[in-house]
Amino acid sequence: MRARASLSSNTHERNERMYRSPSPLSEQTRSAVSATLNERLADGLDLHSQIKVAHWNIKGPQFAALHPLFETFAVSLAAHNDSVAERAVTLGGKAYGTARHVAKTSRLPDYPQDTSKDLEHVRLLADRIESYLTGARDSRKVAEQHQDTDTVDLLTGIITEFEKHAWFLRASLES
Repeated sequence: MRARASLSSNTHERNERMYRSPSPLSEQTRSAVSATLNERLADGLDLHSQIKVAHWNIKGPQFAALHPLFETFAVSLAAHNDSVAERAVTLGGKAYGTARHVAKTSRLPDYPQDTSKDLEHVRLLADRIESYLTGARDSRKVAEQHQDTDTVDLLTGIITEFEKHAWFLRASLES
């Protein structure tokens, strides 16, 4: 796994000015939640690109089933990434999502791009989705601590859906 700096440890971003928000939450709360959402955005954008690499490069007997399944995961995650970014901005923060920023801050391990075997992609994606879920649960705890029920709801929906995706993948690996 790559060691990367946490978004919240970046002094510039940690001390950034919060914009006006329709949220009744305090600026301190909005800042903390926005920071954790940006951590999830980096992981989510990284995971999306890894899913697409698997989708493009898969080969093997399970191709016909897994190729469209991976695309389903990617489309779903893209929508969730958009919601996470928009929630951070709604709270008065910014959304950080350039490829360079994601490469510096994502907590997911690199994806071995030379992988082609169908079940190896399944295993790699299951591992990465589970890492993504760990981060999503951590962010939900931050939102819970700050009593931001709207962000808790957003993250719970993502967690519920991606737990199911991880289950699909793990079930494919069982014999």
